[in-house]
Amino acid sequence: MAAGRDDRSLGELFAELARETSTLVRQELRQAGTEIGQKATGVGKDLGVLAAGAVLLHAAFLALVVAIILGLIDLGLDWWLAALLVAIVLAGVGYALINRARSAIKDADILPHHTMDNLKEDQEWAKEQIS
Repeated sequence: MAAGRDDRSLGELFAELARETSTLVRQELRQAGTEIGQKATGVGKDLGVLAAGAVLLHAAFLALVVAIILGLIDLGLDWWLAALLVAIVLAGVGYALINRARSAIKDADILPHHTMDNLKEDQEWAKEQIS
């Protein structure tokens, strides 16, 4: 066979292009799965830390709630009013903390940008091969 000359038929060339494109797409999908898995693992670890922090804060809040309620009772408030005031304040703080954590989780970027860029390049390459 002479250098630079290909004796394959047009049908054979298209069949090879289809096989190579199929292999490339499978590899890109595998890479996308790996990339998403890595990012999801990072978010999962952050969620674990968030849960551990929430458990510790809960225990601390329970002790603090009792101390504050008893302090307010010593100042002359009825027990139910002291408990209500503390509950309202803690509910506001808890709401703010949950919104902050939700925002951080929502902003986590888990899209496989590298793989998406590769797929765009592959699409352009395939178009060039066909034309």
